[in-house]
Amino acid sequence: MPVIKAAELAYGRLRSPDLDKQEEFLTAFGMVRADRTKNALYMRGTDEAHHLHVTELGEPKYVGIAFHAESLGDLEKLARVQGASKIEDIDEPGGGKRVRLTDPDGFQVEVVYGMQRLPKIPLKRPPVNTGEDKTQRRNALYYKGVERGPSHVKRIGHFVVHSPQFEKTLGWYREVIGLRCSDDVYADSKDNIVGSFNRLDRGDDYVDHHTFFCIRSDKAGLNHLSYEAADIDDIMIGHEVMKAKGYEHFWGIGRHSLGSQVFDYWGDPWGRVHEHWADTDVLNASVPPNLIGRHELNGPWGEPIPEKFMHHAVR
Repeated sequence: MPVIKAAELAYGRLRSPDLDKQEEFLTAFGMVRADRTKNALYMRGTDEAHHLHVTELGEPKYVGIAFHAESLGDLEKLARVQGASKIEDIDEPGGGKRVRLTDPDGFQVEVVYGMQRLPKIPLKRPPVNTGEDKTQRRNALYYKGVERGPSHVKRIGHFVVHSPQFEKTLGWYREVIGLRCSDDVYADSKDNIVGSFNRLDRGDDYVDHHTFFCIRSDKAGLNHLSYEAADIDDIMIGHEVMKAKGYEHFWGIGRHSLGSQVFDYWGDPWGRVHEHWADTDVLNASVPPNLIGRHELNGPWGEPIPEKFMHHAVR
């Protein structure tokens, strides 16, 4: 049995030498400032979470990831894990309590409870005439309901890391945080596992196909942080904004095979990749793990995985 079963992903935590540049990128990417202090930037989406991205002032670094706990009791359980902090009051915007841990690759993992929730940011999207019902949008013009501009980030969806101690890192997130396998990925032979997609375990409740993807590697680092956009059109308009502003494009637009998301990947000024996605598969705990060959990872449309993206890992 895992120590806890995390409720959801909370935020990624980075470090950057220029908070103005970081905020400019994240605003173009489709986030909204929740708060900013002298030493840190907190960005939110249209959903209720106070923030889903934290940037500390300092030399470029991937600090770590945070999960929401289901209860204060879960924090008490985590505080007994070897190397964990005591339960702390969070002295940052959004408040709440947390326990801080360190994963096998040395990155911080925060598990938080009681963080402030904010009113949703209203966002009206036009219905789509597709499938069996071609009259969902009646006497209305679609293009008048989609304005040009940045995407509208809703929430954080998943994170991806490279690890030189793949089994240990993967086991840690499963045994401490309570993630469960959706798909293991092999190369050449089925006993050569090179990656693993893992999701939250919420019993009968449906969750995203993956919250955490771990890649076997000779280095440790963040591959990307991933955020849900309003819909597929929202990804397309966001692509135009990021392109016009000259940010580095890493991959997309395409559709994944595992998870099925429509995706688009962009690098911030210090090379940390952020993904827009929409339309994911959702699974509950009744679905067993699957074993997939790496050759099956290219989706039904879009370019193959670029080498620069596949091997990208920043500390």
